[in-house]
Amino acid sequence: MRRRTTLTLAGALALATPLIITGTAYAHGYTSNPPSRSYRCSTGEVSDCGNITYEPQSVEGPKGFPDAGPADGKICAAGKSEWAQLDDPRNGDWPAEKVTGGQSYTFGWHFTAIHATTSFRFYITKEGWDPTKPLTRADLESTPFLNVDYGGKRPSGDWSQQGTMPTGHTGHHLILGVWDIADTGNAFYSCADVDFG
Repeated sequence: MRRRTTLTLAGALALATPLIITGTAYAHGYTSNPPSRSYRCSTGEVSDCGNITYEPQSVEGPKGFPDAGPADGKICAAGKSEWAQLDDPRNGDWPAEKVTGGQSYTFGWHFTAIHATTSFRFYITKEGWDPTKPLTRADLESTPFLNVDYGGKRPSGDWSQQGTMPTGHTGHHLILGVWDIADTGNAFYSCADVDFG
């Protein structure tokens, strides 16, 4: 009887240990508005996306952006090689949602799991950036154009916030959404292509 109890406890500990050590958020999501690259891959609108086709919500990496977080050139994939297709600029040919600078816009995240949240932040590429190259910090405006402090609360469902599309941009741009998780060292990164015309 003692041996069986010991084995059961050992088995339970073996299953729990990776959960304790990794600090994974167990919260997942992607920007739905504007539609992220991972979402476009999951719907089949974009092909040759690899495994992100089946896990558009899993682009999770270290938080602290822009001072920390994924390396330049690997931002859209949160620094993860398994999502590298999201960093591939595809010669600037990612589908892009048509938007207008200065107009009201509803920004949103779709969740497949919800977690305590520090903030939602949205950055945009600078005018004159090169959409045929992987995204770097130098390509982005230094401060987010939309920054929503969530104070560690858990969203009750998919999140949306009214904001304003930035002005002074023309043509193809990239919007980087960063969802900072409150009680882990991670954040979710979501790149969305937009076209200002």
